[in-house]
Amino acid sequence: MRVLLIYPLFPKSFWSFEKTLRLVDRKVLLPPLGLITVAAILPQEWELKLVDRNIRSVSDSEWDWAELIIISGMIVQKEDLLTQIKEAKKRGKPVAVGGPYATTSPEEVEAVGTDYLVLDEGEITLPMFVKAIERGETKGIFRTPEKADVTKTPIPRYDLLEIDAYDSMSVQFSRGCPFQCEFCDIIVLYGRKPRTKTPQQLISELEHLYNLGWRGGVFMVDDNFIGNKRNVKLLLKELKVWMQAKDYPFSFDTEASVDLAQDPELMELMVDCSFKKVFLGIETPDESSLALTQKFQNTRDPLSESVDKITRAGLQVMAGFIIGFDGEKAGAGDRIVRFVEQTAIPIAMFSMLQALPHTALWHRLEKEGRLIDRGANINQTTLMNFIPTRPMEEIAQEYINGFWQLYDPERYLDRVYRYFMKLGIPKHSGKRRLDSKAVSAILTLFWRQGILRQTRWIFWRNLIKIMLHNIRLLPFYLIVCAYLEHFAEYREIVREQISNQLAQSISYRQPSKAA
Repeated sequence: MRVLLIYPLFPKSFWSFEKTLRLVDRKVLLPPLGLITVAAILPQEWELKLVDRNIRSVSDSEWDWAELIIISGMIVQKEDLLTQIKEAKKRGKPVAVGGPYATTSPEEVEAVGTDYLVLDEGEITLPMFVKAIERGETKGIFRTPEKADVTKTPIPRYDLLEIDAYDSMSVQFSRGCPFQCEFCDIIVLYGRKPRTKTPQQLISELEHLYNLGWRGGVFMVDDNFIGNKRNVKLLLKELKVWMQAKDYPFSFDTEASVDLAQDPELMELMVDCSFKKVFLGIETPDESSLALTQKFQNTRDPLSESVDKITRAGLQVMAGFIIGFDGEKAGAGDRIVRFVEQTAIPIAMFSMLQALPHTALWHRLEKEGRLIDRGANINQTTLMNFIPTRPMEEIAQEYINGFWQLYDPERYLDRVYRYFMKLGIPKHSGKRRLDSKAVSAILTLFWRQGILRQTRWIFWRNLIKIMLHNIRLLPFYLIVCAYLEHFAEYREIVREQISNQLAQSISYRQPSKAA
């Protein structure tokens, strides 16, 4: 069986970083971990090829070669995912589709001609699909209420990747989250009981990446890396030994809940293992909104203190913020901006609330008759897909203004500087040679931000102060400065697209005048 695995395009988003990635001659931030895990579960005697459409298009020869097309993607990729299904059917190819989008919205995927829906967790449903193929079945839906035993998940097929096109590699240690945030689809997909791989299993995956020649960033894609703190600590204790023996070939980023701040031992272990950045779902500084959305873990300690503890431990905080919660008072956007400025968090992902399919929020709003669009898109350039409790126009304008302020170049560079002045000093950075690509990236950054931008004097002033403060922070500081190349452009896109959608929404609701 000749199988072509296709990973759909991502739209331009907060995380796409096109301009920043071009500085280091990379095309994409992260690889399709789910799809290369699928490749590892499929019969290994099958011939497999993978095309990540974020790197390049599928060639005619690849379409002709394939006997079966497998596509997987997230909700944010749904437009291109549906396009690729249609293209495959136009070429007469059988198509199997799985992943988060297909699992939560199978009817949309089936409607465009999908032959096989391989839903839920692939460790269970892929073997069912393979047996159906072997029996000669030409259609099927494969589902399970069971959650996979991830200790049996094979090492992903990293060898199928065009590995040098990516800025970081990805691994997964756990699935699931113990919390029950109303708007989150992670517990819908993976459950509330975090399941973890064994420490040796995860280290074997890293060893595989190491042997492939990868050096640099690795993203732990766990939606809450610390969901099972006991098992995470067991992993980190073994990972610390492995990283030291290999002279720190990787640095890690991940996502975690804010209660990380309450565990100094865990933070120290993460820093010892060369974890650099951690994404926190802060959402809002408004405690009433946090309580309403059942994000109680964010109300136990003052959020600003939690951010400060994590920062001083040596972990760079990235954070997510949301506007549009029920009962939210006017000025929520300004309160989020003030919180970000107070804590000096450089990378603050700001979004309007969306009701994702089959979340508790989605079901509540459906019952209340408030859903506008039963589907949703996780992006920063779309209006809310439900009727909020305060005027949509008010929320949207606060959002536009807040995003614009957060990524004003002067304010951004000031936050980056203030943040790095209080960041704990990294313990390990490995012995990496400054290659020609890195030198070129630094020189280009100096040209763009130190010569061309109106904020050039701020850039040089802050750079010199950081060097005098601690030279070991410099490479990490420059990376975060480089993100401005993306954010300065993206805030323009957010303002334009949200404003256009808002104008269309207002126009649609206005009654037409009689002729």
